[in-house]
Amino acid sequence: MFKTVDLVALALVVVGGLNWGLVGAFDFDLVATIFGEMSMISRIVYILVGLAAVYMIYFAATKK
Repeated sequence: MFKTVDLVALALVVVGGLNWGLVGAFDFDLVATIFGEMSMISRIVYILVGLAAVYMIYFAATKK
């Protein structure tokens, strides 16, 4: 069963993946559009997505 932190990390990785998909396909950065280009909140979102990705690597490596 997933823990809360697992679900939050998964949600952040999905948000990051969708955002990168939009950037690649349409040159549209949804996070920057919502929170402002490289604003403090945008930077925090990007950092949290990166940390979530690192956590998901750990999660994938330790779960069987």
